[in-house]
Amino acid sequence: MPKNKGKGGKNRKRGKNEADDEKRELVFKEDGQEYAQVLRMLGNGRCESMCIDGTKRLSHIRGKMHKKVWIAAGDIILVGLRDYQDDKADVILKYMPDEARLLKAYGELPENIRLNEGIAGGGIDEDDDNAGDDYIEFEDEDIDKI
Repeated sequence: MPKNKGKGGKNRKRGKNEADDEKRELVFKEDGQEYAQVLRMLGNGRCESMCIDGTKRLSHIRGKMHKKVWIAAGDIILVGLRDYQDDKADVILKYMPDEARLLKAYGELPENIRLNEGIAGGGIDEDDDNAGDDYIEFEDEDIDKI
């Protein structure tokens, strides 16, 4: 059998951290680029995204980001628009949650966009007073009647 000359397999590569946790400079959009929020992942390196200009586009995740930067529904991304296809775009950058909050604070993103929660939302509404309560409250006079 041949001797193993490598340093490990795909799990070693997966464990590498490219020091993305460090603070990086906030990247703003230029002409030919647009901010977008991912609506859903389609697989095969593509996602459906709603751009800030109100257009729903099919976005292609570029090879540099593929299997290195994980994109999920609800993430804020920077897409490069195509001159020849208006309904398609290319994902250039994924913003971290704190960067997306900064973009919203700077007024780059509209106020109606919802950050750091998925598009599906779901869960219990905070408006309900007794949401999640499994008991009934009685007043003192109600207890006397029972």
